[in-house]
Amino acid sequence: MTGYRSEDLGGDLEGLGAQARALGRREVSSRELVERALRRIGETQSTLNAFRRVRAEAALEEADAADRRLAAGERAPLLGVPVAVKDDMDVAGEPTAFGCPGEFPAKKDDSEAVRRLRAAGAVIVGKTNTPELGQWPVTDGSAFGVTRNPWSPQHSPGGSSGGSAAAVAAGLVPAALASDGAGSIRIPAAWTHLVGIKPQRGRISTWPQREAFRGITCDGPLARTVGDAALLLHAASGSHEGDLHRPPAVDILAAAGHGPRRRLRIALSLRPAFAAVRHWLDPAVRAATVRMAERLEVLGHDVVEEDPRYGPIGLAFVPRSMAGVRDWAARVPDRTLLDPRTHANVRGGLLLGGAVQRAARAAEAPLRRRIGGMFWRFDAVLTPTTAVPPLRTGALAGLGSHETNSRMIVACPYAWPWNVLGWPAVSVPSGFTEAGLPLGVQLLGPANSEPLLISLAAQLEADQRWDELWPAGRPD
Repeated sequence: MTGYRSEDLGGDLEGLGAQARALGRREVSSRELVERALRRIGETQSTLNAFRRVRAEAALEEADAADRRLAAGERAPLLGVPVAVKDDMDVAGEPTAFGCPGEFPAKKDDSEAVRRLRAAGAVIVGKTNTPELGQWPVTDGSAFGVTRNPWSPQHSPGGSSGGSAAAVAAGLVPAALASDGAGSIRIPAAWTHLVGIKPQRGRISTWPQREAFRGITCDGPLARTVGDAALLLHAASGSHEGDLHRPPAVDILAAAGHGPRRRLRIALSLRPAFAAVRHWLDPAVRAATVRMAERLEVLGHDVVEEDPRYGPIGLAFVPRSMAGVRDWAARVPDRTLLDPRTHANVRGGLLLGGAVQRAARAAEAPLRRRIGGMFWRFDAVLTPTTAVPPLRTGALAGLGSHETNSRMIVACPYAWPWNVLGWPAVSVPSGFTEAGLPLGVQLLGPANSEPLLISLAAQLEADQRWDELWPAGRPD
């Protein structure tokens, strides 16, 4: 086979789509790409610490099988491409610890999302780190240590999908599947200069769970480009017969190939939903968000300052979040090893069960009507993804539950309301602080609006060309 030698694989083969196309043209082998990914993971594990599990032997066997299929003329969207998944997703033969300490049994079957990635031909090279039960917007814990940001090792890549974000931002894999229960895809995307998509609830199946975290958690992609994120989302999308949520199909791939077909009206919102702590928007984040609003106007759209009418949306989020922690903690083999803050949230889940839980679910439809009214006048909403630049590693370590929650809310108040609504959101890079730390903005839409949001993100990407920027010292 002609083409690239392993040591010569360069920037032209960094993207998910680029690797898939090169494999289809037989310019590179799956084994070469998987070996390179495994080498990069090994070289950075002591510093970035992105992975909880690395499937070296199994991934190479799967790469060889993919090469045989390619040689036989078979084609699939991701055939032979190495990707990673977050450690809250089941991979057959691997444990699913979801950031928890202790020994977990190996899973017998893939989750539906992983099964669909395999059906598209992807090679799963490993499972990425996440804080305990995905509860915090940083990625560290007693089970695996500290995961660091490729742009600044003194800072967190965010959470809870920080391992997936670090792996993609550093070029260990071209894309990764993650999950978002309160911004857990979008926060790491903003803090590592990536595109992160939280799709419509149910777009990607959460089976073997009928729904995840009482319906507030969705799976979605992290990638360096809108096209790569859309490709991974397309490959993973689809329902299982046991799913509670089954949204109508949308054309995700086509949307990534062009900007919006018309002039859009976009609401710029800098005010987050009400919470019990005082909010503060970092000046660098504000300036970056306003700059992106100005770019949207240059691109031909109307941007008007207006805030969603969030109302008491927090009352619909907290009971479901804590109940989700309680549900997951019940599956942990040795709960005595869990963080004290996890135990506190489990107790909260017990206290906020029953009638409170039913009321939180019942509030969702009125909240959708209340907030959704603005989409009669606007096509999308633009907000900061986070209120502050990336937190330093250890910023939440050793704190009690109250202080942890307060600091989380101050740092990340913008993402979680869309988890209550179940609607799509896309985080895209918005620039850097003077110290070189990445920032992001999010594009928010109503139900099933992924095509519009993705096309708008693609237009911004063509204008900003954020995919050309890499952190210093990334692996060769």
